Amino acid sequence: MTTVAVTGASGKAGRAVVADLLAHGYDVRASDVTGTPGDEGDLGTSLIHADLTDYGQAIEVLAGAHSVVHLANIPAPGRATPPATINTNNAINTNVFLAASRLGLRKVVWASSETTLGLPFAEPPRYAPIDEAHYPLPTTTYALSKVVAEETARHISVLSGIPFVGLRLSNIFQPEDYRHVPDFWDDARLRAWNLWGYVDARDVAQAFRRALEVPTSGSQSLIIAAADTIMDRPSADLMAEVFPDVPLTRELVGRETLLAIGAARDLIGYEPEHSWTDEVTGG
Repeated sequence: MTTVAVTGASGKAGRAVVADLLAHGYDVRASDVTGTPGDEGDLGTSLIHADLTDYGQAIEVLAGAHSVVHLANIPAPGRATPPATINTNNAINTNVFLAASRLGLRKVVWASSETTLGLPFAEPPRYAPIDEAHYPLPTTTYALSKVVAEETARHISVLSGIPFVGLRLSNIFQPEDYRHVPDFWDDARLRAWNLWGYVDARDVAQAFRRALEVPTSGSQSLIIAAADTIMDRPSADLMAEVFPDVPLTRELVGRETLLAIGAARDLIGYEPEHSWTDEVTGG
């Protein structure tokens, strides 16, 4: 049985990842800075309490694992002061990456962010759909911490020979969140900040598992989003209304995502399986 360390296991993405890995036969070593140590609760496995700003604790939670899914971070702008956000995330990411290198793990798959691509779009994107080349454009210290982590991952991958995959996650929705989706439809500008993107937590989980299982090399970074937008209108209409001067790189079909997921499809076989339309009546 393959053992995977999952950091940040108590969070929205973490819980989905742990459940998915357990369902697919993995042994999971879950850790988080929050939660009750040793209390399985609804996580399905025991939880180690660890502060990964401490390198020694990073070594402890990764020891004995074959690979790591690294999710532990201050998860968004505005949760802490800008300096605390970048300093904390940089310390956590560097410690986990170096611990993985020191222990000789087989793979590191970790949570980057769509914000590295220029979000929130107070200024229009350069083109749409945006893809991996629409990078780096950090607009907050949170986004900057992810850009720094991507560069750190690239260099540690070269030094260690360990493959790294950073997943640039869109705004994560759980099934119970979809009841709010119709609230967005009357004003296209409400969700224009990330080009109306989102991703189901269950698809986040399968993306991490696929990234663990598919052979990769070096350090790769991939956009992970749903196949559609959060809106009930065609994507071309949304762009024409809110970003009329942004060039489109191709003809848009229906409500397709404006956060391009082609690279994730090609590299790890990612294919979104969930949509708000499965949960919202009339979607």
